[in-house]
Amino acid sequence: MCCSDQPPKEEPKVSIDWSKILVDRAEFLKLVALGCSGLIGLIVAIPGIGFAFGYFLVPKREDWIKVGPIEHYEVGNTVAVNFTDTTGTPWDGVCAKRVAWLRRIDHSNFQAFAVNCTHLGCPVRWEPGAALFMCPCHGGVYYSDGTVAGGPPPRPLHQYPTRVANGQVEIKVGPVLTEG
Repeated sequence: MCCSDQPPKEEPKVSIDWSKILVDRAEFLKLVALGCSGLIGLIVAIPGIGFAFGYFLVPKREDWIKVGPIEHYEVGNTVAVNFTDTTGTPWDGVCAKRVAWLRRIDHSNFQAFAVNCTHLGCPVRWEPGAALFMCPCHGGVYYSDGTVAGGPPPRPLHQYPTRVANGQVEIKVGPVLTEG
C-alpha cells in the first residue's frame, strides 16, 4: 500500500468571526487613552492620599525638654540652647535637632523663641549690644521680647512655652508654637 492510494486528510475548518473578537482602531485608541488617563490620575493622587493619611497617623504629642539647670542662665541674658525634639517620628534623625533662643527674664521666668523669622523662616541672630534679634535675609528686626521692631516680619517670633521644674529649665515642644 502506497501513500498515494489514500486521499489526503483535510483539516477541520473552524470559522472565526474576527469582527467579534478584535476592536477597530478607534476603539483601541479610546481604550489606550482611558488606561493612560487612569494611570496618570493614580500617580497624581498617590502623594495627596499619602499626605492625608500621614497627617492623621503622625502623633501630635507634646513633651517637655530639659535645656539645663537654672543656674546656667543669668537674668537678662539671651543665649542659644540646643535640644532634640522628641515629638517627631523615629526617622527624623538629624532633623530632630533644634535650637531656640532662651531669655531669662527674672529669677524664675524664662522666654524661649524659635530661631526662625516669621517673614520667610531665615534664622535670626541675637545682637546683645543692641538687645535685638536680627534677620540677615530681609532685614527683619525684633525686640528682646520677640515683638517686631521693623522690617517685613508680619508677626512676633514664635515662642516655646517654658517652665522651671526641679531646678531645670524646660521647653515644651510639640506640633504648634505660640506667637509672642
